[in-house]
Amino acid sequence: MAERVDRKTWVQGAVFVGLAFVLIVVDLVPLDMRPSLWVAPDLLLAVTLAWVVRKPNYVPVLVIAFLFLMTDFLFMRPPGLWAALVVILSEMLRRQHREFRNMPLLIEWGTVAFGIVAITIVNRIVLAIVMSPQAPLGLSLIEMMVTILVYPIVLLIAHFIFGVSRTAPGEIGTKGQVL
Repeated sequence: MAERVDRKTWVQGAVFVGLAFVLIVVDLVPLDMRPSLWVAPDLLLAVTLAWVVRKPNYVPVLVIAFLFLMTDFLFMRPPGLWAALVVILSEMLRRQHREFRNMPLLIEWGTVAFGIVAITIVNRIVLAIVMSPQAPLGLSLIEMMVTILVYPIVLLIAHFIFGVSRTAPGEIGTKGQVL
């Protein structure tokens, strides 16, 4: 039987989608026309993984797939590859949601970092196999490392500003279900 979704889940899901659209627009707006020597972190990826690890019911898989497929088209990446990799990673992390409840932050951060490294490597390998143009390896590695480094900051912002915290063991939802 399908689980009823309460109002807070809808509100937090809408907050996530709104935040995702803001991050996408900020990425699309050119601030400087000169080539850059560094790359900003993939904040959409960090926010998505933070939301999935902390409160997986706030971010359904179809929302993640739609947002990242849309970014593939908007950022002129091969459509579907990065979206599929992010969906796979987010579902792997979603499956481990109960284990993340009791994990220290460093282990959670390491798990997410390992996932980011894995999807970055797989993305580069697949693009190399199909001989698609890629960003320089150095810029990809910088983006990956900065995304990993910014993850704890995203967690702090998600917790203190957006109220996305870990689900406590035995926590009861508004409808009486065990989360």
